[in-house]
Amino acid sequence: MKTSDFYYDLPEEFIAQSPLANRTYSRLMVLDKKTGEIEHKHFYDIVDYLNEGDCIVINDTKVLPARLFGEKKETKAVIELLLLKRVGDMKWETLVKPGKKAKLGTEIVFKEGLLEGTIVEVLETGNRIIEFKYEGIFEEILDQLGEMPLPPYIHEKLEDKDRYQTVYASHPGSAAAPTAGLHFNKEIFDKLEAKGVQVAKLTLHVGLGTFRPVKAEYITDHKMHSEYYDISEETANLINNTRKNGKKIISVGTTSTRTLESVADENGLVKASNGWTDIFIYPGYKFKLIDGLITNFHLPESTLIMLVSTLAGKENTMNAYKKAVEEKYRFFSFGDAMLIK
Repeated sequence: MKTSDFYYDLPEEFIAQSPLANRTYSRLMVLDKKTGEIEHKHFYDIVDYLNEGDCIVINDTKVLPARLFGEKKETKAVIELLLLKRVGDMKWETLVKPGKKAKLGTEIVFKEGLLEGTIVEVLETGNRIIEFKYEGIFEEILDQLGEMPLPPYIHEKLEDKDRYQTVYASHPGSAAAPTAGLHFNKEIFDKLEAKGVQVAKLTLHVGLGTFRPVKAEYITDHKMHSEYYDISEETANLINNTRKNGKKIISVGTTSTRTLESVADENGLVKASNGWTDIFIYPGYKFKLIDGLITNFHLPESTLIMLVSTLAGKENTMNAYKKAVEEKYRFFSFGDAMLIK
């Protein structure tokens, strides 16, 4: 199967540049994976499609304000850093611009010494390992210095940092938001609770690989990035009991989906665990656990649209995306949502 099989034409004006004032007012396309039938709703209608005893699974990772601007200690030249993942107590793997100025041993100063860093390793990928020095709590310093690492297709400045966080974000570590969750607010959760719908939390720290295009001609030649996950005993029990009771498990986002499918055994049972996953879900894969998916509209030829196509069927998915363009839906991170039921 070729990467080009997952291409669709998207006018640039349909790429949402900012979030809606009310999270739940996004449009919601409901796609029946068996029949291909499509309904056009709003996200606040999501409660109507979930029943008592069903379980939605959310990713409670929190996006770090991981874009930092500093200067070389020696020359005062401006250096831009993007924190990718923690690799040690004070060490982070980073993306550095301009790379030519970021040689081994380079010292970088941020905000008059509030934070300092030294490049201690240059990786084969071109990324740099930086060892930081600071006083206090690193996350608090990041809140002062850092900017949200918005996707490259968003060109407008984000006025409110919290709008690139889910309302339930609690475990810092992501370089990108699990965007399907951006549509939820407290009112939606209150309505779900009143209806008897259960909520299970897991953590998967989203890496920037989520935005990387698939460059291989054939999708089987693509190498997935690796991301850290954590599933608690409480979450595992809740998911297993939902399945035992014959109720549905609805994953919120591709990150939750990849985590669940990584840890589920061949009987669809989940155990508490943590570790790294590089699972790549594309047509031909048989889902072990999830029954449905709440997701956004994804980039053409991306691993995310391939995952959606695996659950809903490629023909149904590509037809749904065509309809979304015709109906002028808003696309990508700050865009509208889709429920695959």
